[in-house]
Amino acid sequence: MKVGVPKEIKNNENRVGMTPSGVAELTRRGHQVFVQRSAGEGSGFADAAYEAAGAVMLPGIEDVYREAGMIVKVKEPIAPEYPLVRKGQVVFTYFHFACEEALTRAMLQSGATCIAYETVELADHSLPLLIPMSEVAGRMAAQNGAYYLQKTQGGKGKLMAGVPGVKPARVLVLGGGTVGEAAARIAAGMGADVTIADVSLPRLKQLAAELPANVHTLYSSEHNIRCELPTTDIVVGSVLIPGDAAPRLITRDMLRLMEPGSVLVDVAIDQGGCFETSRPTTHSDPVYVEQGIIHYAVANIPGAVPHTSTIALTNATLRYAVALADKGWRQACKDDAALARGVNMVDGCCTYEAVAKVWKLEYCPLTL
Repeated sequence: MKVGVPKEIKNNENRVGMTPSGVAELTRRGHQVFVQRSAGEGSGFADAAYEAAGAVMLPGIEDVYREAGMIVKVKEPIAPEYPLVRKGQVVFTYFHFACEEALTRAMLQSGATCIAYETVELADHSLPLLIPMSEVAGRMAAQNGAYYLQKTQGGKGKLMAGVPGVKPARVLVLGGGTVGEAAARIAAGMGADVTIADVSLPRLKQLAAELPANVHTLYSSEHNIRCELPTTDIVVGSVLIPGDAAPRLITRDMLRLMEPGSVLVDVAIDQGGCFETSRPTTHSDPVYVEQGIIHYAVANIPGAVPHTSTIALTNATLRYAVALADKGWRQACKDDAALARGVNMVDGCCTYEAVAKVWKLEYCPLTL
């Protein structure tokens, strides 16, 4: 198969869809890999490393899309890429269709087969291609929250750990999944007083047993969240419903419960955000203030640490990319139910029920 790795063009997205190591594995198996020149530079991978791995280097993004039968990316195609995606082409990347109608309709119109990293789902409901970036995003959520809590960044002027005689900052993490656990661990390691909330009592029991002593668990309900907000300095939103829009856990009126200079970090912004006042931001303009509360809602948080993120992502995606290249997407999905759950669109039909429901599209169950 001809596999293409274009350069990401989303704002400050420095990750790349595949490392030279991944390219070497595909070329070793007889596939031809086309990589756009300078695609890996932002992640620390020079063109020479890709050439040494057997890649064919192409000058422009249009060249890569034209040559490749399968595109392997990091982020969803953005508007300039829409015309480049063609009927029958496989696009394997993060899509997050449930929060972007224009993207959804453009990919349906293209007739491409869209396989979304974030909906590849194992039998135990874990999300193997979302986990590595969730771990990065969760760790960075705590770091970024601490940074914007500084007075010089518009925050309250609190130190996460406090000092002897001064209480530490209080952090509320909404969602006890991969992102939430990672955020809680880092915030706790920084010395904060952390509360992590979830609706699953078994998960709360597990977190209580495994997380540090300065992390407390809380059943997630609107009442409980409202009670926490007046004394909370940083809220990390990390709630995920696979393939669907995130629930809004903090409404506009709830911001009045918080002190000015508090920080909201919405890691769920890729799925529409879990704060009513959230709107996507970028690494070049990451925050805005609403009702005195700092909102950090960067849609590609792991893009700030692209070297780490790209290696972690390729480690997770490569086995699936190899299967798609070796067998073709139909046979690969017949052989792997988890990969089949990642198929969101085929030939102009929406094959993922949650996405169809959000945008009122006809749902076409995937039949292989």
